[in-house]
Amino acid sequence: MADEEDGNEYRWETGYEKTWEAIKEDDDGMLEASVAEIIQRAKRKRQAERRPNTRLGMMRHLYIILDSSEAMTDQDLKPTRQLCTAKLLEGFVEEYFDQNPISQMGIIVTRNKRAELVCELAGNGRKHVDIIKQISQGPCAGEPSLQNSLELALSSLRLLPGHASREVLVVMGSLTTCDPHDINVTIQKLKAEGVRCSVIGLAAEVKVCRQLSKETGGLYSVILDDCHFRDLLLQQVEPPPAARTQDCSLVRMGFPHHSNGTESSDASSASSNNPMSFCMCHLDVESKVDSTKLGAAGHLCPQCGSKYCELPVECRACGLTLVSAPHLARSYHHLFPVDNFLEIDAKENQQPRCFGCRRKFVELDKHAYKCGACSQIFCLDCDIFVHDTLHSCPGCTSSAKNH
Repeated sequence: MADEEDGNEYRWETGYEKTWEAIKEDDDGMLEASVAEIIQRAKRKRQAERRPNTRLGMMRHLYIILDSSEAMTDQDLKPTRQLCTAKLLEGFVEEYFDQNPISQMGIIVTRNKRAELVCELAGNGRKHVDIIKQISQGPCAGEPSLQNSLELALSSLRLLPGHASREVLVVMGSLTTCDPHDINVTIQKLKAEGVRCSVIGLAAEVKVCRQLSKETGGLYSVILDDCHFRDLLLQQVEPPPAARTQDCSLVRMGFPHHSNGTESSDASSASSNNPMSFCMCHLDVESKVDSTKLGAAGHLCPQCGSKYCELPVECRACGLTLVSAPHLARSYHHLFPVDNFLEIDAKENQQPRCFGCRRKFVELDKHAYKCGACSQIFCLDCDIFVHDTLHSCPGCTSSAKNH
């Protein structure tokens, strides 16, 4: 063990880079500003580690395996692990479909040593949010079965075409799993099928979860608190690198015509007015018939004329993927990311305000960030916002419009 007088670090200190030394009180004696800055710098570090010119899996098919065992009733996450997880997953689902509109998601719940498919692969984010809310009110009992859940997800993912990206995200609160057979066999099946498995642990590191993520090329992390939990979930929003088993092929897509009920469609009918009908989305709804779902307006498939109320969706009649132009634009911006801004010393900055939010640079700002193309200066918040949410440099965009 090292001596303190020698100035050497202990072995257990090296992994943390002494982040506690960067925490300082503000004028009000609060620490939130310093902690937030550390988190933001960690995000920017991950941005810098992104490799350009990487083939990504754009049409993602993700299964979320949610632990609903007795361990999810613990209150280390307030009010309970289950309720906190459900709340964070709602935000993750909305962000996932916002950034990946032509992708699909399914949900699997494991409890009492069993796995239950509560939501098949679909592209309707509202449906997933409603199901997550129902899960949050459900019981937590028994032990989870990681192997049964993975086998259930694999049985659906292995039927997808070769160009589809196959992923599994496991939210594990228990430290144990009750499996019927050797789980290593299941891990090798997932690896052979090109299924990328990532695990987020809520308690402590589990060896089998670490092995699962390592063998399949996924990520394994254990949360520190609810904020870190949310950050780990948002890391799954960006499309992962395409698996070696993933094929490159052309995908047929249709851009449906929206009918407001007063004009006819050649594919749907030859009459002057479209008849009142239910859309294909609500034909299998297990509830009372709602008269508000009956109408003539909707998106008509250009191939078979089937009607849908929302896009994107896969036509149930002919199998054609129905999208709109903005959906493709939001999906493919991952292929053309904004170049990382150059970090410069705030003292060398000649620009008094941030070009993005117009906030004045003060003495507390140690660094500023310069776009290499338009030479505009941004603060740390705007740098993260441009690369994570906006996906275009305001300075480059405004200069292009002026020319």
